[in-house]
Amino acid sequence: MRGITKRYPGVVANDAVDFTVESASIHGLLGENGAGKSTLMKVLFGLTAPSAGTVEIAGRPVVVNSARDALDLGIGMVQQHFSLIGDFTVAENLVLGREPLRRGGLLDLERAAADISELSDRYGFRIDPGSRVGGLAVGARQRVEILKALYRGAEVLILDEPTAALAPTEVAELAALLRRLRDQGRTVVFISHKLSEVIDLCDRVTVLRGGRVEGHREIGSAERDDPDRHGALAAELARMMVGHELPEPPARVGGPVSRGVPALRLEAAGDGHRLGPIDVEVGAGEIVGVAGVEGNGQTELVELVVGVRRCRRGSVKLGGADVTRWSVRRRINAGVAHVAEDRHGAAVADGLDLAHNATLGFQGRPPFSWRGLWLSLVQMRRLARGLVNRFGVQTVAVTDPLRSLSGGNQQKLVVGRELSRGPELFVAAQPTRGLDVAAAAFVHSELAALRRRGAGVLLVSLELTEILALADRIVVMSGGRVAGETTPAQVDVTTLGRWMTGAGQTAGAATAEAAA
Repeated sequence: MRGITKRYPGVVANDAVDFTVESASIHGLLGENGAGKSTLMKVLFGLTAPSAGTVEIAGRPVVVNSARDALDLGIGMVQQHFSLIGDFTVAENLVLGREPLRRGGLLDLERAAADISELSDRYGFRIDPGSRVGGLAVGARQRVEILKALYRGAEVLILDEPTAALAPTEVAELAALLRRLRDQGRTVVFISHKLSEVIDLCDRVTVLRGGRVEGHREIGSAERDDPDRHGALAAELARMMVGHELPEPPARVGGPVSRGVPALRLEAAGDGHRLGPIDVEVGAGEIVGVAGVEGNGQTELVELVVGVRRCRRGSVKLGGADVTRWSVRRRINAGVAHVAEDRHGAAVADGLDLAHNATLGFQGRPPFSWRGLWLSLVQMRRLARGLVNRFGVQTVAVTDPLRSLSGGNQQKLVVGRELSRGPELFVAAQPTRGLDVAAAAFVHSELAALRRRGAGVLLVSLELTEILALADRIVVMSGGRVAGETTPAQVDVTTLGRWMTGAGQTAGAATAEAAA
């Protein structure tokens, strides 16, 4: 890609970008939220037209006006948000738009399923073509998206934040898969904010900042195998991304700030289906991290606490008050703030502007509304501008639609909105998902500040490093129950792994062992 420029009204997303990828390699693409990574790849995949610049494949100039053009040229893209239909099978999703037909014009899914099985076996995907996509785990859906691109003939595979929603074991499986693809001659462009993943996986990396190329680096076995060189390269890439040194992680002060009435207490709580019975307590001035392989009850736990999911057994208490039967709105008014793991499904309205999204949950209160009947756009926009400035949300105006922002900037707005509530209990589910290193560090510092102020924080994260850095106590979930509890000072990775996979002891025995 030579001299790629992409202008939108009031902003230049890409500014004369040169980007070269060698065949049969894994090339990392790094940058802050809004640096222009996704826009550059959308140009390559034909989803948006460049304002200037050219694209060459194997030294030959090409024109990519649509995704079909890109696929015909052997370019496939897996975007941040999956484009699969949950009610369809794997085979039905893969052939959609290019359906194989029998004689007489009938759909030939049997032939498609056989082709997909052969392709799946060749690359070690372990995917059943007859499985319903909606019932698959996130890691399996990620493989289906990649398989879809390969089924359509992709030689160059673009992956936009492919590990953002994956558990550590799924990340390792994806890395092994991408190395197999490279070794078999495929080319991968790997977009990520996770520096360690990029260094461990990629052969070369390009860093964007402010829509321009900040630099390139080769990555060899020395950087991957030597911890000192690995750390030095990570620090250098971080500086290239943000233009300055990152702040030191917030220091943890031992023990909760206050040992008064707990901010949250779950007593034998459960939904009568997938969760519980479960006992969890979050003290005032304490961060409790919830770890576990995705799909083991973390989502249900968060929904139970904020009131989205009905508690059918046991009780939920906030600051000593029994809120088991309270609505979501009443819990928010009582001091609960919530960062949802599914941003698009539960935290934002894509079609509304930043001002409306910044005041979701506030819209019935003064000064944002009068008697709950009329909204004050002036006050809504004032709040939105404050959040944009404080949290570094990159946008032209608060009247822009939310969907015009990058995923990371949308997440910044959501985190900022929830922090601005001044919560007594902050329920954070994957709060740094999709954030660059600088934004993630800022969120971590804000969570530490909440703790110092005396608020309770329930932190649910697939990133063990995040939990170990912030949490006072760690609760591990498996099969919808607490499999064990420990502290960062006492944590044993082997025991943690047993708890996460359900191979450990009961919670009580594990807690006693950790205490001993």
